[in-house]
Amino acid sequence: MYAIQHCLVSDELFSRKFVCDLQACKGACCVEGDGGAPLTEKEAIQLEEIYEEVKPYLTKKGIQSIEEQGSSIREVSGDLSTPLVDQKECAYVVFESDGLASCGIEKAWKDGKVNFRKPVSCHLYPVRISEYEGFDAVNYHEWSICKPACSCGTKLDVPVYRFLKEALIRKYGEDWYVELDTIFKQLNPS
Repeated sequence: MYAIQHCLVSDELFSRKFVCDLQACKGACCVEGDGGAPLTEKEAIQLEEIYEEVKPYLTKKGIQSIEEQGSSIREVSGDLSTPLVDQKECAYVVFESDGLASCGIEKAWKDGKVNFRKPVSCHLYPVRISEYEGFDAVNYHEWSICKPACSCGTKLDVPVYRFLKEALIRKYGEDWYVELDTIFKQLNPS
């Protein structure tokens, strides 16, 4: 583990290799699992505020799920997440003609309809952040559906933290990322 500002960062962000291979996994992380995407309180509010702009990008089943459950839900644990369609895919997922799952929120963002890209937990995957009093634990999450991404990352020699540069900067800022990159370079002089 490495301490960066108020975070404890797992060394797996350096040692693991990862690059999403969407043609292999078809965006399974948006469909598989036992819950929706984790949300912050602020993100839950944002999803409520942008729903009408995002709605045209969503499937009929996604819209129905959101209108029945809400734009976000509170889990039994007390955590917030996106609602699911029939306990399967995220209600915000859309499917391309080739079966690839993608994010309706992100499509609206790319089209300039909203200024919210997607939940940061989605943007950061395969990193999961656990917030504790006084610090965040930044950890790599291993999931069998991401084996193609691990293979692709190994082939391209891309550590997890480099693959997630934009998302990590979104979450913690440029200075934080520079510190992370400096630690990697000190550990791996070339």
